[in-house]
Amino acid sequence: MNDELRIIISGGGTGGHIFPAVSIANAIREKHPEAKILFVGAEGRMEMQRVPAAGYEIKGLPIKGFDRANKLKNFSVLCKLWKSLRLAHRIIKDFKPQVAVGVGGYASGATLYECSKMGIPCLIQEQNSYAGVTNKLLAKRAKKICVAYEGMERFFPADKIIMTGNPVRQNVLHTAVSVEEARRSFSLNPAKKTILLVGGSLGARTINRSVLDHLDLIANSDAQFIWQTGKFYHQSILDEMKGRELPNLKIMDFIGDMGAAYKSADLVISRAGASSISEFQLIGKPVILVPSPNVAEDHQTKNAMALVNKDAALFVKDAEAPEKLLSLALQTVSDDRKLASLSENVKKMGLHDSANIIADEVMKLIQAAKNN
Repeated sequence: MNDELRIIISGGGTGGHIFPAVSIANAIREKHPEAKILFVGAEGRMEMQRVPAAGYEIKGLPIKGFDRANKLKNFSVLCKLWKSLRLAHRIIKDFKPQVAVGVGGYASGATLYECSKMGIPCLIQEQNSYAGVTNKLLAKRAKKICVAYEGMERFFPADKIIMTGNPVRQNVLHTAVSVEEARRSFSLNPAKKTILLVGGSLGARTINRSVLDHLDLIANSDAQFIWQTGKFYHQSILDEMKGRELPNLKIMDFIGDMGAAYKSADLVISRAGASSISEFQLIGKPVILVPSPNVAEDHQTKNAMALVNKDAALFVKDAEAPEKLLSLALQTVSDDRKLASLSENVKKMGLHDSANIIADEVMKLIQAAKNN
């Protein structure tokens, strides 16, 4: 393809949408350095910072989600949707993309809807085992639908589905340091069993509570812990921990090098977001999943059960975590056979090279449009 490539990628709202979007863009740019890639996101959401930090231009739409609790507020939401559709149309007309990629989130709905109306071929990427509302609405308009779980034909036309897996952060997959070096980087004992607790960049209240309620269990254990509290909860946790410093508990608000954190860990405790699960599958990391109850359609529980049903992860309900999570983690991390079994089974579920496969599908859509 000698012509200049022009591609729109739209979506965001959470890291689970943004990481795959940036990974797809990176794969396209690696194959076609001349490609012009424009992101379209939602004003005030995290993509407006994360995407420019990754080296890409982004335009923001004033779009918001519907307020199910207070329906009177939805008049302003409808006004913002109308404005977003008009703005998306103008962005598309000015940029002249040959293809549009949607990764979920409010902005992708408006952008891909307008692209499809203008005859621009669309590809959507669904990260979860239970499809999001935006992607379900866009399915009829999309030419191709890239998924990470089996059985997605219950949401999408079967003839459009391509099983690609979820693109993940490259620094997670390619960590050169040894386990011992990784643990030393967190000022931990290089020889001790290590449990990593993560609840996302903002944190997870239940996982944090599960630690705070069982500090004596941690203090008396032979294991050590890396605990990402999340920036939102960090100061209150430090206040609560005053006078209770534990040498085997490394407390951090945010972990910059997740590759080293994963390498350090014999066992991970995590929410069940699609991107995190894809990372565990690719690196073969044993995990206890605590799905967030505060997500649409309870999709994190469905993500978790896709692994649990194949003996590829352990599962604790959010409501039961403060009581059960820490004791289960300590029991599991001391069981080498269980760790090896979980690692083997979760790794079997990994789909490799997802970003490159999706990038190739994007190029096929451009070529097919040229041939028509």
